[in-house]
Amino acid sequence: MHFKLAVACFVVNLCYANDSKEYKYFPLVQDRAFIGGEWVEADSKLTFSVFNPCNMSEIAAVPDMDVKDVTEAIVAANAVFGNWSRSPSQERAMLLRQWLELLNQNAQEIAEVITLETGKPLAEAIAEVAYGNSFVDMFAAEATRIQGETLTSGDNSKQLVYLRQPIGVVAIITPFNFPYALLLRKTAAALAAGCCCVIKPAEDAPLSALAAASTLQQAGFPKGVYNVVTSSKSNSAAVGKVLCSHPSVAGLSFTGSTEVGKCLYGQCATGVKRVNLELGGDCPFIVFPSADLDHSVSCALYTKFRNCGQACVSPNKFLVHINFFDKFVEQLAWKMKYELNMGSGYAPLTNIGPLINSDQLDKVKRLVDDAVSKGAKVHVGGGPASYMGPLFYEPTLLTNVKPGSAMLSEEIFGPVVVVMPFTTEEEALKLAHNTSYGLAAYMFTQDIQQAWRVAKALDVGMVGVNDPVLSTAQVAFGGLRQSGLGREGSHLGIQEFTFVKTICFGNC
Repeated sequence: MHFKLAVACFVVNLCYANDSKEYKYFPLVQDRAFIGGEWVEADSKLTFSVFNPCNMSEIAAVPDMDVKDVTEAIVAANAVFGNWSRSPSQERAMLLRQWLELLNQNAQEIAEVITLETGKPLAEAIAEVAYGNSFVDMFAAEATRIQGETLTSGDNSKQLVYLRQPIGVVAIITPFNFPYALLLRKTAAALAAGCCCVIKPAEDAPLSALAAASTLQQAGFPKGVYNVVTSSKSNSAAVGKVLCSHPSVAGLSFTGSTEVGKCLYGQCATGVKRVNLELGGDCPFIVFPSADLDHSVSCALYTKFRNCGQACVSPNKFLVHINFFDKFVEQLAWKMKYELNMGSGYAPLTNIGPLINSDQLDKVKRLVDDAVSKGAKVHVGGGPASYMGPLFYEPTLLTNVKPGSAMLSEEIFGPVVVVMPFTTEEEALKLAHNTSYGLAAYMFTQDIQQAWRVAKALDVGMVGVNDPVLSTAQVAFGGLRQSGLGREGSHLGIQEFTFVKTICFGNC
């Protein structure tokens, strides 16, 4: 069958410690895009390369689609929206469950694809697949629970009904750091609501999105309901503009940088589109005097170095009470030196991989070099780990980072810990709020009154109390200010893809 073809030529260099090579085939992954239920080339016939960030070997060439191609995808989605939006919710739920079954059956292959294109450790990729699949599971159930309201007018002369209906064709732009999980968090909700999708995955990591499309095709979804358009960095801006401005697109769901999100937000304004934006983080990690020190250090290691620090909910500033500031730094430095193992994501002992591309490496290097030049103290790391590969950066721990250092105002998005002392709760909150972002915060305390007080005071969308894992399918994920608009996950996530219609019955 056509969807089983295409990537039999993928070669995976597993880069194990003994430098042995293993060749692996991924039948789910295509070297074509998915438009109108068909696997297609770009109209121009051009392609772009996808690289393994572990060693920069080319692993695939996929279509470099442009404005013409994405317009065809939007037209294909719009053509079937009427039928899909009117389909019984039970039918949509059944298709989502059939998709989930196929995703679960192919979980190992999809995880290996994620590791190949992102460089993240395989254990993390396996966890990402399970996390992503949980959204399909939840939204399959939510498809039959989209609720409206009924009420009467004040004088009892009218009966009012509020219905929630799908907004239309939605453009979905996904990032490189969790290319599979964030794709499913968005698309499962949109499909459950009765919307059709046109998806543009990140140019650095499009392969898991194509694998998801293969399983969706096997699940039997109608042609045109789900479309995946791949494009290179050179075409991404033009493709993104069409996704924001085309009159047949009703809404945009985007996860990525605040800078790009602002640009897309402006482009959507011309058509007054529904917009959901999950943007940058700059999250504080606060350790109060009553905290369990060992637990807080372990949580710091996990939440900072997951995906090599490339997560919007990764802490940017570690604010530690002066009473055990030195102990925290000492313990965390020890763990970073002896518990973090850089390498290929396929190697059994690896728990930290490379950064995704040279731009990301250059940014992390620039931020660290700037801080050090202004007097920051380096306890661990401090520079690129070129001995491991061209995109590896040493896990780095800094203290004494001076005001005015760029990393105190920019999201680091890399394996760098900045630890700062504080003396009072008020000072900790002031330092935590010294940012234009408002996505998430972490706090560690055994004082329950303080936990409630500070959680309510933190000006963010999500707070983790003694817990480094904020997100599950049941959590409403999202932030404030320059961290974005709207919520994903939970029963609120499906509402982003619906609008409220009022029906008024008179003489009742």
